[in-house]
Amino acid sequence: MANARSGSLATILFLFVFPAALHQVVSQNLVTDDVSVVEGETAIISCRVKDNDDSVIQLLNPNRQTIYFRDMRPLKDARFQLVNFSDNELRVSLSNVSLSDEGRYVCQLYTDPPQEAYADITVLIPPGNPVIEAKDEVLSEGNETEMTCTAMSSKPAATIKWMKGDKELKGKPKVELTYDRMYTVTSRVTFTVTKEDDGIPVTCIVDHPAVKDFRARKYLEVQYKPEVKIMVGFPQGLTREGENLELTCKAKGKPQPQRVNWLKVDDDFPSHAVIIGGDLYIENLNKSYNGTYRCMASNPLGESFDDYVLYVYDAPTTTPKPTTTIITTTSTTIFTSTPNPEASQDTVPSAEPAAHDSRAGEGAAGPVDHAVIGGVVAVVVFAMLCLLIVLGRYFARHKGTYFTHEAKGADDAADADTAIINAEGGHTNSDEKKEYYI
Repeated sequence: MANARSGSLATILFLFVFPAALHQVVSQNLVTDDVSVVEGETAIISCRVKDNDDSVIQLLNPNRQTIYFRDMRPLKDARFQLVNFSDNELRVSLSNVSLSDEGRYVCQLYTDPPQEAYADITVLIPPGNPVIEAKDEVLSEGNETEMTCTAMSSKPAATIKWMKGDKELKGKPKVELTYDRMYTVTSRVTFTVTKEDDGIPVTCIVDHPAVKDFRARKYLEVQYKPEVKIMVGFPQGLTREGENLELTCKAKGKPQPQRVNWLKVDDDFPSHAVIIGGDLYIENLNKSYNGTYRCMASNPLGESFDDYVLYVYDAPTTTPKPTTTIITTTSTTIFTSTPNPEASQDTVPSAEPAAHDSRAGEGAAGPVDHAVIGGVVAVVVFAMLCLLIVLGRYFARHKGTYFTHEAKGADDAADADTAIINAEGGHTNSDEKKEYYI
């Protein structure tokens, strides 16, 4: 009972006598940070203290060996160097880091009881250059191909992403852990190629904390069968009798077709047609040449063709000048034009659907509308009649009268003097006469 009371009293006395020491132990905070460093580079380990009371700071390695005690280095490893030492910090650098340096380092503060903080050093090892391997070096249009990309000997394991042009492909990764604690990652991708993929890059992008923008690239080489297109050189409009025809056949493929062939579908080729390479020439066309002309090209992957439908129209005719009729009235002459009723006009048939059709040209003359011409003549005649009516009313309104100043009795007089004398007052008895001016 006495011993218990003595222990309690001693504890109370300690709390009252040493309150400052207890406060210092509680208030001192020792902190540090984890470090990730690429193999071969330098790691920085920092032990920091808040409100230090001159307690000793030391740094220990994962084997609990003292690296630094205050500013002294007991460990004989010159790769450890003192960067900063103060009451509140002990900062040490470790150069040329290797995988063996990885582990938990201890920051220790000599207090009662001692405080410790831990800094984990992680060594990053970048993978080797990624390598792309293709199942087929030369691909054919429509076939499926397979590619693999490998990122070897990395820590931690890398991730791989695939891109074909600007489109992402979904790969299947496989991760392997080697005997030296390294990781090898292999990703496999499969896809079907088209002719548009020729020359497109396929890129393997490796993502790892130790490297940025680490990638490998391979360009696709895709073979495809020819693409054939017939171009019309002449004429640009309708194809008429007596004219010439010029066609050019364009063929593109991989491998490139060495030659093209012309033929007429279901009929004999015109005897005087001329073929020079991919060009077809036919002079002095007539309707017997109507039909479908085909251009064909081939390479080891296949054969393709394009068709041109020829339809020859009648030769254009010259429309004769219209006859002129003169209609004469008392005061008006009317000119009218009458078109030749025998003037021929071309009739354009409807075009049949085809890849190329000579009937689809522009510039065909449309039929003359006789109703329009008749309407114009009628308007002109009506306008002339209206003009005659207006002029007649105008002249009727502007008729005049005047008086003659001949003396009465002049007919009975023997001479002029006698007529004047017999006039009896001059003009007072003169006769009124009327005269119209037109």
